[in-house]
Amino acid sequence: MKLTQRQRDKLWGEDGPYSEVHLIIETRILDDREARKFVIVELNVNPLSFEILKKNRKQFEDDLLILELIDHAEYRGQSFGYVACAYIHEYNNSSILVEAEEHAEYSKKALIKIHKYVMDFLGIKSSKAR
Repeated sequence: MKLTQRQRDKLWGEDGPYSEVHLIIETRILDDREARKFVIVELNVNPLSFEILKKNRKQFEDDLLILELIDHAEYRGQSFGYVACAYIHEYNNSSILVEAEEHAEYSKKALIKIHKYVMDFLGIKSSKAR
């Protein structure tokens, strides 16, 4: 399939889909002090992949994370794409960071699965094959 420039722009990558998983430590400041810290895992999915994913939802009936992503992601414009929170917890001990990293790994695997589906759907070869 020949992609238009607009479609390529919506993939974010030069020749294929690009998305991000963020592991964030958020510090909340209240008045003149640090109030609390949170650990967040957030996904930013390129717009074209998300749109293809949403149209082909039935292909992912067995994948809860992907279904939740489709249902709860919020479009934040071309530069942020579709954003979804995969994990948030108050950072009150080090085990929370370990748990967040596990969610980040699971999120990465889900994005790779999405990208593979989109690449097959669009007929894009892997960057390894290029």
